[in-house]
Formats: sequence, C-alpha cells, structure tokens
Amino acid sequence: MRFGKTLADSIYPPWKDRYLDYEKMKKLLREDETSPQGRGGEASWTEKDEENFVHELTVVQLEKVSQHQADTFNAIRERAAACEAKLPTPETENGKSEEEWKAVARDMLKELDSISKDLNELRKFSRINYTGFLKAAKKHDRKRGLKYRVRPMLQVRLSQTPFNQEDYSPLLFRLSAMYSWARQRLGEEDPSKEPTSDVKPTETYTAHKYWVHVDNLLEVKTHILRRLPVLVYNPQSAKVLETSQKDPTMTSIYFDNHSFDLYQSKVDKSTPGNSVRLRWTGQLEDKPEIVLEKKSVGDGVESREIRFPIKEKYIQPFLKGEYKMEKQIQKLQDRLGVDSGEVKSLKSNIEEIQSFIREKDLEPVLRASYTRTAFQIPGDDRIRISLDTDLAFIREDALDSDRPCRDLDDWHRTDIDQNQMEYPFSSIKKGEISRFQHAILEIKVKDTKYTRNNTWLHDLMNSHLIKEEKRFSKFVHGVAELFEDYVNIFPFWLSDLETDIRRDPVTAYQEEQQREAKQVEDEIAVGSFLGTSRLSSSKGKTGSPSKYPERRMSGQISQSVQSSRLKSIDQLEPTAEEDADGDGDGDARPLVSDSSTSGLRSLLPAFSNSRYARRHRRGTAWDDAPLPPGVKDPGVWIKDRGNPKVEGKVWLANQRTFIKWQHIAVLLATLSLGLFNAAGVNNNVARILALVYTGFAIFAGVWGWAVYMWRSKLITERSGKDFDNVFGPFAVSIGLACALLLNFAFKYNAIADTKRNATAVALQPLVKLPPDHHVLEGLWTPEL
Repeated sequence: MRFGKTLADSIYPPWKDRYLDYEKMKKLLREDETSPQGRGGEASWTEKDEENFVHELTVVQLEKVSQHQADTFNAIRERAAACEAKLPTPETENGKSEEEWKAVARDMLKELDSISKDLNELRKFSRINYTGFLKAAKKHDRKRGLKYRVRPMLQVRLSQTPFNQEDYSPLLFRLSAMYSWARQRLGEEDPSKEPTSDVKPTETYTAHKYWVHVDNLLEVKTHILRRLPVLVYNPQSAKVLETSQKDPTMTSIYFDNHSFDLYQSKVDKSTPGNSVRLRWTGQLEDKPEIVLEKKSVGDGVESREIRFPIKEKYIQPFLKGEYKMEKQIQKLQDRLGVDSGEVKSLKSNIEEIQSFIREKDLEPVLRASYTRTAFQIPGDDRIRISLDTDLAFIREDALDSDRPCRDLDDWHRTDIDQNQMEYPFSSIKKGEISRFQHAILEIKVKDTKYTRNNTWLHDLMNSHLIKEEKRFSKFVHGVAELFEDYVNIFPFWLSDLETDIRRDPVTAYQEEQQREAKQVEDEIAVGSFLGTSRLSSSKGKTGSPSKYPERRMSGQISQSVQSSRLKSIDQLEPTAEEDADGDGDGDARPLVSDSSTSGLRSLLPAFSNSRYARRHRRGTAWDDAPLPPGVKDPGVWIKDRGNPKVEGKVWLANQRTFIKWQHIAVLLATLSLGLFNAAGVNNNVARILALVYTGFAIFAGVWGWAVYMWRSKLITERSGKDFDNVFGPFAVSIGLACALLLNFAFKYNAIADTKRNATAVALQPLVKLPPDHHVLEGLWTPEL
C-alpha cells in the first residue's frame, strides 16, 4: 500500500488539519516530473524550489505537527490532573456520602475512558507523522539527491522535537491508579483480597539497552572488566583455554512475510508481537549448531520463548513443511521414553513453530551479523552484559523475483556463507547492506539484593559513555533501514542516527541529578493521592497532586513515597526475560545503592558506625552469593596463607590496650579492698559495695585478657573484620555508674534514718505521766 493511502486511512477526523500535508509535499517536489530533460529535468529544479521544499518540510509542517502533539499532550495531562483533584483526601473523605463518591467515580470512569482514547490516538498521530516526514525526505533525496539531500538535516530536527519521543507510560500509570480507585468505589474491585495462585513466579530480568560510540568503546570495556570477567565461548569445548581466541561472530536470520506483519507488530506495540529466527555462532562452513527460535510477547510484560536445534540440511524441508524433525524426536524417545515430558515439549514446539511459519507465510528476509563480547561471572547469572560490535544488516529476501537476494530454493545467501565473508562485507551491494555505526550494549539484571546495591553498575548506566535506547531491536532496525519502501511505519530511534551520541561528563551528571530530583517529586505527588484510596492505610504523604507527576514506579507506592524523603528510589521493575540474542525490547531502570543505620549503633556514638564497620557487620555482597558449580569454599583466603608480616606498632598498640585494662582492674581492686577494710562490722552496705567493685575488677581483668588474645588472633590471620568491641567498656561504665548511684542512695537513706531517730529521742518526755494527771497550759500538776 502506498504511504499516501496509509496516511489518509490513519487520520483522526478531529485532528485532520494537524497532520503532515503529504500531498502538498509531493506537489512541491514535483513528483510527477520524471523526464531528465526539458521542463521535468534537474535543470528546472532551482535553489528557490529547494528552499521552499525544505522550509515547508522542516519548519512549517514539522512545527505544525510538533505543536499539536505538545498542546494535545499537555491538555491530556491537565485533564488527568483534574481527575486527580477529585480523589478524596483525609480532609475531604468524610465530606461526602458513599453515594456521592460513587457518582464521582462513575463520572471519572467516563473521563478516563475519553483520556485513554485521546492518548491512544495521539500515539498513532506521532508515529504516522514521524514516518511521513522520513518518507517525504526519502522521496526528495531519491529525486533530487544528485545535488541536494534533506534527510540528514530532517533527522537532526526530528531528534530535537518532542513529538517523536514515545514515553507515555508514566501518564498511563496515573490513569491506571485512578481506574483502580474508581472501580473500588463502585465495588468492582476488592482492595483487601489478595491474589491467589499456586504458580510460583519465574525468575525475570530487566533488560537495559544502550548505544556506545566507537570512541568510548574501550573505556566501557575496561569499566566492565574491573568487575565482571569475559565469558569465553569455545565452540570446540576444548579443555585448554586459548587466550588468543577472538570474540565469536554471531549470525541471526529473521523471518517475515511480504507484508512485514511481524515487523509491524513489534513497532506498533498495539498487538502482541512474535518473531522467528535462525541463529548460529561462527561460520556456517564450520558446521555450528543452528537454533530455530520463536518468541511470543503477550499483552503484558510476560514473554514466551521456544527453541530447538536443527541441522542445516533439514532447514529448507522444515520450512516447506515436508519434514517434521522425526529423526530428532525418535532419538529423544529412544533415550528418554515415549511418555517423557521433554519429548512432548519438543513435539509441541516443533508443531507450533511450523504451523506459525505456514500460517503467516514466513520466509527469511534479514540477516544480522555482529561480534559479541559477553561479560558474566561463570555460574552467576545475576548480571549478564553483552557488547555487540561490527553490526551489519544484510537483505536475505526474495521479494523481487527478478533480482532476488537469496535463491528461492534455499533458506540463506550462499554467496556469504560459502565464501566465509566477514565484516565489513565489502562484496555486498550497497542497497543490500546497512552497517550500524555504534556498538550495542545490553545489560540484563536479575532483581536481587546484590543488583539493587550495585554502585558501579548504576554509575555505568548513567554515565556519559553510553546513550540509552530502551526499545532498540536489531530486527526492527534492519527492516527499517533496508526495506523502507515496503513498510509504512518506522521506529523513533532512526532520528538519533544523525546526531552525535557522545556527551560531556558534566552535562551527563547534571542531567542525572535533574532526573533523580524529578523522580522524587513525581513519586511524592503520585503517592499523595494513592495513599488515600487503596493504599490509605499506608503512611504516605497527603496533599494535592502535582500538575505533571509522571514516573513509572514499581512495588508499593507508599513505600516509595516514604523512601523518597531521604533518597531517590528507583527499584528494578521485572519484565520479560530477553532472548539469548538480546533482540527484544528492554525497559531501563536505574540502580541505586542503599545504606542505612538504625538501632543502638545510631543512637550511641561510642558504637563504631563507620563505613568500614557497617560494611563488615553487614557482610559483603559476595557473602550471600552462591558458589558457581564445581567451586568449593577454600576455607582460607590466599591472603591469609604464609607467614604473617605485621608491623611492630600493631602488636604494641594491642599490648597497650591490654595494659590499660589491667590498670583499671588494679584500681578497682584497690578501691574495693580499701572500702572493705574501712567498713565496720555492722556496715553491711559498704561491705556489699566492696564485693561489687571486686567483681568489676575481676571482669575488667578477664575481659582485657580475652580481648587481647582475640585481637592477636585477628592480627595473625590478617583478618578484615572489625576490631571494635564495645561491650566490655560499656558494661564496666554502666556497672560502676549503677554502683555509685546505689552507694549514694544507701548513704543518703542511712543519714536520713539517723536524723529521724535523733528527732524522736529529743521529743520523748523525761518523766512518764501517771494516768490521773493532766496538763494545763503547758504545765502538769498532780490532782488534789
């Protein structure tokens, strides 16, 4: 279908005047003039014509589309903010009855439906116009490219405009939260009901994709090598590692049909995407293992990937449906049995892929060749990093029957594989190859304690050395570059190819600081209105929502709001695990380190709270790491082997501490002995306190000796443990303080008792009055 017809069919009637005027651009280009001579030739195309076309395309039309996109998106955010203002707060929760809140929820659902519809149309508007600009520039360069080229300038302009920046997920998250509140008010959701499922969650990874400029390639490699080793691929499974072995060359052949339906589904994202490819490592003449893969991405974040090895001679019969892998199935049955689960799974996978190829009428269309360097700790898959260089895309199709790139009766190009061509594939015709100028860095991270507290990974992902491209796909990029005449939709990252991806380190740091500050602000704003609905029991901040609080958040919002007061929280959001070749769509989330202090150590400064002490009390990240297969705990570190060589001042410092403890023990013993001798036989308080001080003296002596021996052992072992041990001084200090207070209290009570007894004795009469006497006016006389 011609793009003009595609654009006309995609127009949203209320915005029909805001789309790219594609027909006007064709008229300005004089597309109907095809004769190279006379009026229709190059001689009739003047500088004025070129100026008019370029100004109309890169200024008038681009500003019209960009302005409409910006105004519409701002209006949608205003409408979303207005809906957020209707949400209840602790002050307004009791101001309306339940029926009034239900009426608000019903009105909000209608408005949210309208907002969602407009947001979806805006996404389609941005993508179809983006494709239209590239199509118009391509027509110009094809017709007037001998003297003028407009596409490089257009791509620079496109990279500077916001309408082609596809990031609507933060706003979608806000809409989802409001949808949830409205459904709960209407009784469609039960917030207290926990999801019940017997299915255990599978391990998922988050994929982060970046472009690396060739000037920064070595620095990125060395930064990674300081923490992760290179994962060596040995196709011969040799026992002796060859240090001169080069990084392997990987080849993938992607399938699609003449309508490029698989490409369309991956770019548009409106329908579940599927992809099929053949993949191998090294040269095909070396008979490597070839794997046939199919990846299915559902409506959510989960994906499903099936694969099985296939021999080269069976590929073409398999694609035609003439061979169903009977030999492989029979071998597996002989080894495991007919009823084995692996046999049933293999049969199911073979049938699924073969039927999918037959239904979609798929055939090989694109080859991607690249050199891969993998970084990973053997047996530890928490962090997996791959760096792909020398990336080239080659047409592998037979769409043009008169000049096919591949033999119609074969599944691959024999000119490449038989001649063992390597990058840069100089023998391939210009229109059949596209070389990617950057390296592709992909970081796959499993959500664990180790990865959430990984500073070096966070620094790399936010450095000036790399440029993030979240949704980059080799298959999508190769088709967009080599089959642009066959497709009517392009990925947004194409406009970044004409710009310099290198950044100034200071600028990159400032952008990261602004991003984290904006993240904290957004989390507080979003959490403020969510805290009064489904998460009302949490201690989130309350208040009016921010005008543009946009940020994708994971986990409990209330926890994010509380944590954002102190630091920037950006937890990893689990998504579908990417395929082995790393050609899926990742979602990048930064990693931040987290350290906190609590309890008695944060309250008492006497307790060591240094970074060194906290790290060794908490344990390093490797303490909890499982050992790789075949690796045993040596028990003793290499650094601890051999004769210890310790400076004399270390031993003397330990001895001085021991002597100080003995000094304290002697002083306490002397004090207790003097107190006991000075106390009389009847002074039980002094005698008891003397015994208490004697106990503290004994404890100080024993403690000093024990700590001296313990620290001597740590010095001998060259241990990295913390030498601080505050229990002894703390116990002696508190004990002496209590003893002194008790001594003061007992002495005070003794003095008080003495004074009370003296007063009673002074007031006692000297003569005992007989019962028949009485006192008159202070005197007493015998009664007559």
